[in-house]
Amino acid sequence: MKEGLFSPAYFENPYPYYKHLRDHEPIFNDDRIGWMVTRYADIRALARDARLSRGSLETQRLAGLSDAVQAAAKPVMNGLNREMMRRDDPDHGRLRALVNKAFTTDMVTRLRPRIQQLIDDLLNRIQSQRWNLLQEFAYPLPALVIMELLGVPLADRDQLKKWTSDRIAFLGGIRSASDQLAVAQAAARSAASMDAYFEKLIAERRKSPRNDLLTVLLASGQDERLTEPEIIANCSLLLSAGHETTTNLIGNGVLALLQNPQQMNAMRDNPQHTANAVEELLRFDCPVQLAPRAATADIDIGTVRMGEGDRVMLMLGSANRDPDQFTDPDTLDLERLSTNHLSFGFDRHFCLGAHLARAEAELAFRTLLARFPRIELDGAPVWTRNIAYRGMSELFIRVS
Repeated sequence: MKEGLFSPAYFENPYPYYKHLRDHEPIFNDDRIGWMVTRYADIRALARDARLSRGSLETQRLAGLSDAVQAAAKPVMNGLNREMMRRDDPDHGRLRALVNKAFTTDMVTRLRPRIQQLIDDLLNRIQSQRWNLLQEFAYPLPALVIMELLGVPLADRDQLKKWTSDRIAFLGGIRSASDQLAVAQAAARSAASMDAYFEKLIAERRKSPRNDLLTVLLASGQDERLTEPEIIANCSLLLSAGHETTTNLIGNGVLALLQNPQQMNAMRDNPQHTANAVEELLRFDCPVQLAPRAATADIDIGTVRMGEGDRVMLMLGSANRDPDQFTDPDTLDLERLSTNHLSFGFDRHFCLGAHLARAEAELAFRTLLARFPRIELDGAPVWTRNIAYRGMSELFIRVS
C-alpha cells in the first residue's frame, strides 16, 4: 500500500492501512517497529500467551537507533523500567495491587460531582465562539482530575504538561521523529525534572500526609517494599497516562461526532445513553493504538513464525475495526451493542484508570452537547505524529 506506516496519510487516518494489512498480510513484519498483529482474534489469543512479555519489550525499545540516541535516552529508560505497566509478574502484580486501592468504582462515583464541577468551570471560561477544544477543554479536564487525585498542586499544570508531552513524544514518536536525538534529549531532561519534582513532593507528604494517592502509595510502600524510585516512576506514569489518553478520547470523540452529525444529534437528544456511546467512540478511534510486547520464545501463528526476542505490536486500533468482530466497523454507530473493543487493553494489563476515563468522557460529552446546541468544525484538525497514542494538538470548533 502506497500510504504506509509513518506517512502523513497514516497519522491522519491509519485505518485504511490497517484494513490493507488485515486483508493481505495480517501479521506483518515492519523492520522499524517489529511484527504488527492486526486481526482481533490473533490479538486476543496472543494477549493470553505467556511467551509475550511487556518487560522484555523495554530492552528492545531503542533497537536499531543510533548509539547517540540510545545514550541520551538512558535516563528515560531507567524510569520506564520501574513502571508497573512495563513489568511482568510478580513485580507488575505487586505494583498494580497497591495503586488499585485508589482506582476503584466507588472512588470514581465519589469523584463524579467534582469532575462535573471542573467541566462546568472550564466551559464557563469559554468567551469566544471559535476555540481549540484540545487546549481549552479536552486537555485541562483530565489533567486537573488526575492531579487532584495524586495530590499535585493544580498551579503546576502547564509545567507538568510540558514534561509529559516530551515523554509521550518519546514513547510513540521516537522512530518517526525527524530529529531523534533531540526527542531523546528533551525526554531525558523532562524525566529528570519530573523525578526531582516528585522527590520534593514525597518529602512534603512524609512530613504532612494528606488524603491523596501519593500518601496512599507512601503508606503502602512501607509494608510492601515499594521503593522511592518506584513511587516516583509510577507517579510519573499515572500523571501521564491519567490525562493523555483521556484527552485523546475526548478530542477524537468530538471530531468523530462532528464528522457524523446525525450521531451527534442522537447523542444530544438521548443523554441517558451517553455511557454506551462512549464505548462506541472508544472503539471507533481509540486513543491507544497498540500494545507493545516482546517474544521470549518462538511463536507460530499459521505460517508466520515470530522469533525469540522479536518485537510484537498488538494493533488495538486495527482490532477495533476488524469486520470479523464488528459489523460494519468503519461506521460510527452509537447504538452498537457490542462493547468488546480493546481500547483499554486486556487481561492483567487492562487499563487501571478505565472507570475514571469513562466517567470523565461521559460527563464531558453530555455537558458539552447540552451547553452548545450548535457545534461545528472550524479548520482542519492537526494530528500528532505518534503511532502509539492517537490524538490531535489542534481541534478548532465554532459553537453557538
